[in-house]
Amino acid sequence: MLRVRVIAVIGLILVLVGISTGVFGQSEATPTPAPSKTPVSEETSPPSESTPEPEVTSISDVSEPFTQTDLRVLTGNVQRPNGIQWFDNYLWTSCTGDWTVYRLEDESGETITYSYGVRMAHTMYVEDDGGINLWIPDYDLDALVLVSRQSSPVPVAENLPKPWGIAYLDESHFFITSLTENAIYKVSREGEFEVLLDGFRSPTGIVATEDYVYVVNNGSSRRSIEWLDRAKLEAKEAQEPQPLLSGVQNATNLVLANDGYLYFTYALGTRGLVGRVDPTACMEKGGCTNDEFQIVIYTELASPLAGLTISDDMTLYVHTIYRPEIYQVNISEFGG
Repeated sequence: MLRVRVIAVIGLILVLVGISTGVFGQSEATPTPAPSKTPVSEETSPPSESTPEPEVTSISDVSEPFTQTDLRVLTGNVQRPNGIQWFDNYLWTSCTGDWTVYRLEDESGETITYSYGVRMAHTMYVEDDGGINLWIPDYDLDALVLVSRQSSPVPVAENLPKPWGIAYLDESHFFITSLTENAIYKVSREGEFEVLLDGFRSPTGIVATEDYVYVVNNGSSRRSIEWLDRAKLEAKEAQEPQPLLSGVQNATNLVLANDGYLYFTYALGTRGLVGRVDPTACMEKGGCTNDEFQIVIYTELASPLAGLTISDDMTLYVHTIYRPEIYQVNISEFGG
C-alpha cells in the first residue's frame, strides 16, 4: 500500500507542476547524442497540461511496481555509462566520458578496465569464443567495432550510419538498427552490410528470437514497439511492421528476459520508467495499448534510462544517462 500511495503522490505532483515534455525531443544538444537529435515524427505530440500522460493508467493489476527506494546502487565507478549488457555473472558497459569499456562483477560491483577506444555505445552483444568478444555499434564512429582484451577496438563495418541496437542473427551476421536511416541493417562480421527494411521511426532497441524480430521506435508513440517475421526479414521479403505496443513515449531499450516478457525503458514526463509486455499475447490481439502493459519500475531518475539488462536469475540492472550510478533489483517475484 505504501508504494501505491507514493506513486499516487508522485502522479499528483507531476500534474500540479505541469510537466509536459521528456528529455527526448526537448533537450539541448549534448556531448552524447540521444534519440531526440532525430526529429520526432508528427505522430508523436508532446503531452500538455490538458493531456494527461497515458502511461499512468498502465500500472499492473497483479503486482505493484518497484519504486526508487527498492533499487540498490551496484556501483558508481563508471563516469558516464551508456548502455550495459549482462553476461555470465558480469556487466559490460562503455563510458562516453573516457571512451573506456569496463567489466563489473554483477554482485559486488567490482570494476576493472577492459579496453579503451569505444566512443559511444548504446548497446552491445557479448560472446565467449574462447575469450570474451564484444560487438559494439559505435554511434559516434558510425561503425560496428570488435573489442577483446587482447587488442584495442577494431572497426569491422565502417560508414554504418548511426548504429544503435544490435541483435544476433547467425554465426556470421547481426541485426543492427540505424537511428538516422530509420532502418534495420544486416551486418556481417567481415564488415559488409545492407538494408533489410526501412520506414521505422528512429529505431533504437532490437530483439531477435527464432521466429520474430522486435523493434523499438523511439520517435513514435503510436509505433512504440513493433514486430516482424524474422524469416521474411532475412530474405528481404516485403512486409509491414506489425504493432506490438502503442502509446508509450520515448521508448528506448528492449530486453527479452527468461520469463518470456519484453522489458523496455520509456519516459513519463521527465522521469524514466521500466515496463514489460507479453509479446505473444499482444501479437495475438493485434497489438496492445498503453493500458495493457505493466509498469515494473517507477524510478525518480531522469529519462532516458540509457542502460537496461537482465541476468539469468532475473536481476534487472538500469541506469540513466549522464549519471555514474548503476542500479539493480531482483524482479523474479514481480507479477507472481
